[in-house]
Amino acid sequence: MTGLAIRRADGLMTVQDAGRPGHMAEGLSRGGAMDLLALCEAAALLGLRQVPAGIEMAGAGGSFAVTKPTRLALTGAPMAATLDGAPLRWNCAHLVEPGQELRIAGTQAGLYGYLVPAGGIATEPWLGSRAAHLGIGIGWLLQSGTELPCGADPDPLRPARTIRADERFEGGRVRVMDGPQTGLFEPEVLDAFFATEFTRAPRGNRQGVQLDAPARFTSEHAAGLASDVIMPGDLQMTGEGLPYVLMAECQTMGGYPRIGTVVPADLPRIAQAAPGASIRFERVALEEADRLWRDAGLWIAEAAARCSALVRDPATIPDLLSYQLISGVTAGDDLDLTA
Repeated sequence: MTGLAIRRADGLMTVQDAGRPGHMAEGLSRGGAMDLLALCEAAALLGLRQVPAGIEMAGAGGSFAVTKPTRLALTGAPMAATLDGAPLRWNCAHLVEPGQELRIAGTQAGLYGYLVPAGGIATEPWLGSRAAHLGIGIGWLLQSGTELPCGADPDPLRPARTIRADERFEGGRVRVMDGPQTGLFEPEVLDAFFATEFTRAPRGNRQGVQLDAPARFTSEHAAGLASDVIMPGDLQMTGEGLPYVLMAECQTMGGYPRIGTVVPADLPRIAQAAPGASIRFERVALEEADRLWRDAGLWIAEAAARCSALVRDPATIPDLLSYQLISGVTAGDDLDLTA
C-alpha cells in the first residue's frame, strides 16, 4: 500500500469523496467534497470510473511526499504547484516518485483545491464513505506529519493527462429551481430576487454560504413556519431577508423559508465563489433542472471527453538532455552511397 505523507499543512485539509447520500432520514446530510466536480475531473484524469477519496485543500496546500511511485491529480481551485522545485501544471495528473517533494501554495482563484492519488486515499470507511464530516465528529483536520494510506496506482505508467476544467472559480450565473416554499414569496419579490446581483459574503463554511445585496427579500407568509427537511442547494432566507446557500454539511431540518434550490450542477460554482465574487440567480423550470442533473458517473464520463495528453514544456524538464529527441541520425551521405 502507498503512503501519502503530509510534511507540512498550510491550509484546512480533510479527506473527502462523494459523501454519504441516502441518510437524511437518520439526520445525516450527504457531506463529501464541496466541489464534487473537481473529484470527478480528477477521476477522469486518472482513468478511474468512480469518485476516489482525495485531499480537499481549503485556501492553501502544503508539502507532500509518497512512499511508492503514484500518479497524483491536481484539480479544483487553481494553485501554484512544484515538484522538487520544478513547476507543475494544474488540472493535470503527474507521476510522483518516492523522495520527491510536491509543494502546493495558496489558491489563485476559488477556494477548494484537490490532491487525489490514483489509488484513492484508503482510510477506514464509515457508512460507505471516507469523507470527513467535521460537524458531527467524523474524520479530522489533516495536520503536518500525517501519513495517509492510499491504494496502489492501477496504472502508474499511464501517460500524463490534462483536462480543460469547467470554469467556476469566480462566481457568475447560478441556476435555481422552485421549491415547496417558493410560492410564499410575492411575484414582485421573486422578480427582484432574480434581477439582483449578489455578493458572496465573508461568512461561509462547509455548512452554508451567505450572500449579500443592498435589497432584502422577505415574505409575510413565512412567519411561524414549522421546521422542514432541507438539503444542499436550498436557498434559505433569513429573518433579515438575505439568502444562505446550504452546502455539503448542512443540517437536515430548518425553519427558514426557502425561495428556491440551486441545481446540483451549479453547486460547485457556489462552493468556489470567494468572498466578494458576484452571483446572479437564474430561475429555471423543473424540466430544465432535470435535464441538467448528473450523477458522478456521467460527470466523470463528460470530464474524460475534456482530457488530452499533457505536452510538457521543454523549459521545465530538468533532465532534458537524457531524452532521445531525434532518431535516425546519419552522416548525410546515405543517398550517395546507394547511388
